Amino acid sequence: MIKAILFDLDGVLVEAREWHYKALNKALKLFGYELNLDEHLDQYDGLPTRVKLSKLTEEKKLPESLHQFIYTMKQQYTTEMINQYCRPEFQKQIMLKKLKQKGLKLACCSNAIRDTMDLMLKKSGLYDFFDLFLSNQDVGKNKPDPEIYIKALNELGLKPQEALIVEDNEYGIKAAQASGAEVIDVQGAEDVNLTLFEGRLEL
Repeated sequence: MIKAILFDLDGVLVEAREWHYKALNKALKLFGYELNLDEHLDQYDGLPTRVKLSKLTEEKKLPESLHQFIYTMKQQYTTEMINQYCRPEFQKQIMLKKLKQKGLKLACCSNAIRDTMDLMLKKSGLYDFFDLFLSNQDVGKNKPDPEIYIKALNELGLKPQEALIVEDNEYGIKAAQASGAEVIDVQGAEDVNLTLFEGRLEL
């Protein structure tokens, strides 16, 4: 019996992938570096910023000495974009309210930092529906490692077979699958609504 649903954030609850891409590029351009959108979506989407910067050092020779400054600027630009573009997600609010009414526990498990996660959920009007929040700062290993989902299941006191995980990108899907829970793979936030759970839950 399903007792909880664990959601990724970016690309699942809020379509924020482009904001992260633009914020990172804006910070990189300060030093003459840039990623194109396809490259970001194929290789970097869903990874924590510090991991992205390490990949850029390996693949594009980005100096490690620039990591901290670029990281700081990227977070600043991301916050600006969330404040500018993030709006209430009414369809998601209806979905989460219905799931809560069915007695399901809800968790948000993101590779984002906690400040970004909290701000995005509050600006979208989704924060108050959740029982548990885990960011990349709450685990030792980020997705694609399953630690964040295993920790969420443990904190909720559930077995893997008692949860559904909703994910949208390669790294998150690998993490979710490795946790042992059933995974729902979506293409983007527009796919995440009550219809997604029909046949899996009694709604």
